[in-house]
This record gives sequence, C-alpha cells and structure tokens, in this order.
Amino acid sequence: MNAPRSELTRTTLAVLFIAGLIFASFWIIRPFIAPLIWATMIVVATWPLLLRVQARLWNNRALAVTAMMLALLLVFVVPLTLAIATIVEHADEIIGFGKKLTIYHLPPPPDWLQTLPLIGDHAVVLWNKIAAESARDLAAKAEPYAGAVTRWFLTEVGSFGVVFAQFMLTLILSAILYARGEAWSSWVIRFGKRLATERGEQSVILAGQAIRGVALGVVVTALAQSLLGGIGLVIAGVPFATVLTAIMFMLCIAQIGPFLALLPAAAWLYWSDSTGLAIFLLVWTMFVGTIDNVIRPFLIRQGADLPLLLIFAGVIGGLLSFGLVGIFVGPVLLAVAYTLVDAWVKDGADQRDAATG
Repeated sequence: MNAPRSELTRTTLAVLFIAGLIFASFWIIRPFIAPLIWATMIVVATWPLLLRVQARLWNNRALAVTAMMLALLLVFVVPLTLAIATIVEHADEIIGFGKKLTIYHLPPPPDWLQTLPLIGDHAVVLWNKIAAESARDLAAKAEPYAGAVTRWFLTEVGSFGVVFAQFMLTLILSAILYARGEAWSSWVIRFGKRLATERGEQSVILAGQAIRGVALGVVVTALAQSLLGGIGLVIAGVPFATVLTAIMFMLCIAQIGPFLALLPAAAWLYWSDSTGLAIFLLVWTMFVGTIDNVIRPFLIRQGADLPLLLIFAGVIGGLLSFGLVGIFVGPVLLAVAYTLVDAWVKDGADQRDAATG
C-alpha cells in the first residue's frame, strides 16, 4: 500500500518541480521574450535573402551576417530615429499649426461642387453644415481625442531609450540566429516532431512559411505604400512630409491604409488655394490606397499557400491582441491551428472512406 502512495508523491513532486522550473525560467527571460520573438520573425522572413547574400560573399557566413545587420540598421533603427527626431524638431510648428486651426473658418463651397452628378447637392449641404460650426467648436469636440493621442506620443517618446535598447537587443539576437540558423531550425523541427510526430514537423515548417508570407505581404506592402505616399506629399509641397510618411507606414502596418494621412493633406492643399496640387494628391491617394489589393495577396501567396482571409484575420486579430508583434504571431497561430484541424478532418474522412470501401 505504501509503494503506490510513494510513487504518486514522487510523480506529483516531479511535476510541480518541472512546472516551477519552467515558470522561473520564463520569469527570468521575460525581458528577452519580445526581442527574441522579433528576432525570430526577422530571421525567418529574411533567411532566403541571407543565403543569397552569403553566396555572393564567397559563402562566408560572418560577412553575410555583418551585411544583414547593416541592412537591418538602415531599415529599422535609422528610420525610427529620424521619424522621432523629425517630430520632436517640429513639435513647436505642429502645435502652432494646431492653434491656427482654432481660428480657421471654412470658405463658401466652390461653384463646381454643386454641379457634381448625384452627390452635388448633398456635398454642398455637408460643406455648409461644417462651415456653420466654427473650427473652435470642432476643436473642442476633438480635444479629448487629441489629448489622448498627445499623451500617448509623449509617453512613447519618453520611453525612446527603452525602445532603442530593445531594437539593439533584437539585432544582437538576430545576429546569433543568423549565425547558427540551420542548427536552431533543426532543433525546432525535431521538437515539433517529438510533440506530434509528422504533424508537428509540418506545423513548424508551416509556421515559418506563414511568417515569411506575412513579412512579404504586410510589411513590404506597407513600405511600398508609405514610400509612394511620401513621394506624393513631397511633390505636392505638403509640410511635415516625413512625419506623415512615418504615420502612413504605421497605419499601413495596422491595415488601416494611408488615407487618414493623405486625404487631410489633400484637403489642406485645396483650402490653401493649391487646387491643382490638391487634385494631383487626391488622384495619387486613390492610387496608393488601392495598390495593396493587388500587391498584398500576390506577396502573401509567395510565402505561404494559405487562405488570404486566414492571414488577414491573423494580422488584424494579432495586432489588437498582442500589439505590433501580433501581426506576425497572429497569422502563425491561426496557420498552425488551421493546418492541424484540417489534417484531423481529412484523417477522419480517409478513415471513413477506408471503412466504407
């Protein structure tokens, strides 16, 4: 009678010890989890590029890793630093521009607005309604939202040192993963196979494909849209073009699109009596805001053969649930879950077909 109780006690203590050890380990590495996730996403997404760079550098992995680190510095750290420095440098001008809005009055509607088919009369009524409300009233309504945005931005700028440190830690971890990528990949695949045999191995491979697909589809599309939008702003002579370009990139990453940055700029040009430039920027906005419908699906398909709706839901849901890193974590989790469920359903169907056959 004492032997079973002794075995039960030993097993219970062993499980509790292992659980405590795992919890303590995660608690210790907690500051490194976010940079490690980012580094893993970056390395998995850019691994084919590393191999191509290595082939051109005499198959020297050290030179290839150095080149990739310099490229990551140019792509991530430099733009972030320049964007924040630009916003801080023009902070007084931005505040002054906001104060001018409180005394601005909308001019009467132009004559051509009423001649527009179908929407002309409604557009004139809406114009007059907005003009009837003074800019001060509109500013009062927007003040709570503006205050929240301002407080958020000041908090983020105040923690710029922490963000910069996380970026540098991410780059260091990326260099380590680049240097021994094959060994790490082999270990993770073996771990997945140990958990769920062939299904686990396939899930690990699919996770890598999902990361690469999202990186291509979401990030590259956001870069293309923000770059084209920034070029349009510079050509049109809109002030704070660098700031608006940085905002556009964040909006595109969040799957909102560049319209919230470009349309107000086009409206400002029109109210500044630059009608020609306003029309140009409006047409350019329509082009930049819709090219993602062509570019994103094509690029995602290059990385992972998964339903586009699944990837899109993973990007949006992951962003809302986990923050910016969720644009990668969300699609990966949904892709793995979808693959396992789909394989389970197909196995059940195959077994029924074999039984009836």
